[in-house]
Amino acid sequence: QVQLIESGGGLVQAGGSLRLSCAASGRTFSRFVMGWFRHAAGKEREFVAAISTGGARTRYADSVKGRFTISRDNAKNTVYLQMNSLKPEDTAVYYCAAPPVGRGVEATMEWEYDYWGQGTQVTVSS
Repeated sequence: QVQLIESGGGLVQAGGSLRLSCAASGRTFSRFVMGWFRHAAGKEREFVAAISTGGARTRYADSVKGRFTISRDNAKNTVYLQMNSLKPEDTAVYYCAAPPVGRGVEATMEWEYDYWGQGTQVTVSS
């Protein structure tokens, strides 16, 4: 079991940056692949990025490649999403999530993830 709490969202101008954090409870954080998803108004929730248990492997949606970076600190039970060169179309509620232990960074579908945070709003103004 793992509980997830996101923070770091807010309002930023286009071209700006934000760093989201996701703090996890429990002693088994390092066993979980971690992912970020986002849900924009009127759209389906979509995969953003995932990171392997040790942090060596990452995976990104094409729409954020080269602009977003996922990282993790297992000593702090925290996963991060550094978002640069933000665009208005990045506006969404961002969620961190974890699939069951054993899943890899190939897990990009919402149904593959069992644990979800409450989300944090990111708004990018033009």
